[in-house]
Amino acid sequence: MSLIKEKSLQYNLHSWSAQKGIDPKVITKADGIYFWDEEGNRYYDMSSQLVNSNLGHGNKAIVQAIKEQAEKIPFISPAFAVDVRSDAAEAVVKLSGMKNAKVFFTNAGAESNENAIKMAKQYTGRWKIFSMYRCYHGSSAGAGMLTGEPRHFANEPGPAGFIKYDGPYAYRAPKQVVFTDEDDAADFYLELLENQVLYEGPERIAAIFLETVVGSNGVLIPPQKWMKGVRDLCTKYGIVMVCDEVMAGWYRTGKAFAFQHYGIEPDLVTFAKGVTCGYVPIGGVLVSEKIQKYFNDHQMMCGLTYNAHPMGCAAAVAAIKEYERLHIEENVEKQGNVLRGILDELSQKHPCVGEIRQIGLFSAMEIVKDEKGTPVVSFNCDPDGMMPKIIGMLMKEGFFTYSHENMIVVAPPLIIAEEELREAMAILDRALDSVDGMI
Repeated sequence: MSLIKEKSLQYNLHSWSAQKGIDPKVITKADGIYFWDEEGNRYYDMSSQLVNSNLGHGNKAIVQAIKEQAEKIPFISPAFAVDVRSDAAEAVVKLSGMKNAKVFFTNAGAESNENAIKMAKQYTGRWKIFSMYRCYHGSSAGAGMLTGEPRHFANEPGPAGFIKYDGPYAYRAPKQVVFTDEDDAADFYLELLENQVLYEGPERIAAIFLETVVGSNGVLIPPQKWMKGVRDLCTKYGIVMVCDEVMAGWYRTGKAFAFQHYGIEPDLVTFAKGVTCGYVPIGGVLVSEKIQKYFNDHQMMCGLTYNAHPMGCAAAVAAIKEYERLHIEENVEKQGNVLRGILDELSQKHPCVGEIRQIGLFSAMEIVKDEKGTPVVSFNCDPDGMMPKIIGMLMKEGFFTYSHENMIVVAPPLIIAEEELREAMAILDRALDSVDGMI
């Protein structure tokens, strides 16, 4: 065992894991869409780490911006105006297309959602918060209660007022329900949601949260009618619509922000991850005109020591410029089409592959037991470690990604070239041959 690994196991607590028996790889180098371990093995980074390394590893422009800011002003209180703070906020607002919006910067996605909760409650004077099952919004106290999958259990019992609803997931709809098309599915789930709003009392509901495109819980891509319906529902009842774009934002779906696919404008948009591609932690809340103006005359009860950290803002400005310089929007469209074709081939070839969902360079495949689409592992139950075995097979062959429930995520860096994409997906193809034999 190397000294690095020995010290890691001795002194670090590793997230989302029982500590006994974990075996972290020692990583010594990363560049572009690849990283290497201490034994010299190279890995395709096919989940962009945690779907945040959108511009890959070692982008020199972002690194240089961080260096220059560190030498100039590495930190200054959030109360002061600094050039990079102003520039970063301006760049984010302009990219969003939200007229007269403002930004409250945070340190990460969970903090963004925490502060969006508080803003919605202050703005409306209400206290109930709706969020979707099979969504992830973070693991801190409030964001953890927003989360609609088993990772929120550790936060219970939490604050009162967090209500879960079923969002559109036609592949796992009740057996008795048959949809004719996407609009039909949207109508079904919108009726369920409005019923819940009425049951809970719309005058008590501050916000409806949703991941614009659900991320780790399966890249669930909502119908157009669903997103417009939620927007209309929120407007009708005076509820704040919050789109969590922590994972789906920053060109991951092919647009700067995923809500731009739907022709709607949320009231609040939370973001992090791809805004700096992980080079420096930073997140934020885009605040629409009507809500930011409310705080002209009402004290905004949000504040963080590292709010709008200068090095984070410098990294954000540089990353946004790199998205444009590298023509990332065009590359996501091009490589997204390539990925779609490969995924379709895998679906037709492998009995273990159920539904595949993909938008831009954001995709997930369901691993199933049979033609009925029975998940290879039950919800929140994998006693035989089936999915870790599959991920381990991929890792052994140089394909790094992660799974959630019965789903494998494929979300490579947005700089990936077609040849690299095809090489990496060939590894997945071979692994699925083995999975076919296991089910």
